[in-house]
Amino acid sequence: MEPVRITQGQSNDQLLYFTSSSLTEDDQSLVFISDRDGYPNLFVQQLDTGEVRQLTSIRSGYLKQYVYFDGVEGRGLGKASISLDPARGIVYYIEGDEIRCVDLAGQSRVLNRLPEGQVTAFTHVSADGTRLCVPTTDERALEYATLKNGRPDYDIDARVRNEGLSSYLRVYDSTTGEQLSAERVEGAWITHVQFSPVNRNLILYNHEWPSDCGIRRIWLWDGERHIRVREEAPGRSRGDWTCHEMWEKDGESVIYHGSYRDGGSNYIGKYRLDDGRVWEIALPAGYTKYGHFTVGNRYTDLLVTDGYYYPEGWETSGHGGGDWLCVLHVDWEQGTIRWSPLCPHGSNWDSQDSHPHPVFSHDDRSVYYTTNRDGVRAVYVVETEQS
Repeated sequence: MEPVRITQGQSNDQLLYFTSSSLTEDDQSLVFISDRDGYPNLFVQQLDTGEVRQLTSIRSGYLKQYVYFDGVEGRGLGKASISLDPARGIVYYIEGDEIRCVDLAGQSRVLNRLPEGQVTAFTHVSADGTRLCVPTTDERALEYATLKNGRPDYDIDARVRNEGLSSYLRVYDSTTGEQLSAERVEGAWITHVQFSPVNRNLILYNHEWPSDCGIRRIWLWDGERHIRVREEAPGRSRGDWTCHEMWEKDGESVIYHGSYRDGGSNYIGKYRLDDGRVWEIALPAGYTKYGHFTVGNRYTDLLVTDGYYYPEGWETSGHGGGDWLCVLHVDWEQGTIRWSPLCPHGSNWDSQDSHPHPVFSHDDRSVYYTTNRDGVRAVYVVETEQS
């Protein structure tokens, strides 16, 4: 497949984080982050005409938060806070301590403000557009003097647990901005939240960088219970690495991926809500170059990844990330994966912002991704075999 560059110019452009679509429901408008006016801001591009409109005009840089530890204290765009309601064309984001939204015409408003003494991360809007979840953590978690390799020079998870810090699942009414609930989770650093696609009262969330990642990474909150998604079992250990959880679009299952402590192979996994059944499929032994996995929208058991796969004879790059975009057709019952390579993505993974984080269009006929193959970050698209 031949990829096509969507965003143009010499600015740095990128998709929203993979837990949010960057495309409106009709696949006609692309929302993205760009520094084309000298600062990180939100823009929308009409895909049929190429017209670009600026949605925010923030002039104070980007906010300090997960994953942007070098950001500005209490000011700027929360680059890790942006989520799109694709059906209604409303973008939610944090600017400084303000929880805000903007429509695709550029009309913005303040919904609420973050409580004092809290830091935040990736937000999520419910499928019906009525709720916004904002995870916050006691600010002590990110109080540091120095950064090492772009991160605080201490174990954040250990500090949170040893000092008795907490995170909160804060849910807001997307119309009035009223905070409807604030579920405290003790000893947790929560950075990813996702409403169920079919139930706004069910939230998938994480513990970030936990020491026992194999069992403490992925959780569900149903309004009454905190449900651990992955338990120790034969072949599954608390010492495994597990991450990047997301919902299947029917809301029946959660998809995730990681690597096993014993044997070192990478895997993709699936947890079914109604009976707690878990499937995990190990990737081929040579597939070690890291990547993310994102679910399809219309087709079940369809994934796209920006890593792991490489064709025979391919000379892999020197960085830790993968080189190719691939669509995966997964048969969980048989434990098999059919890999359909799309194209090399060309990103060198030099920062969080240059991670490809591929996402399907809503009709699953295309995959959009970020790459810095041209020397600057840009958004590209490539067609899939569903086209």
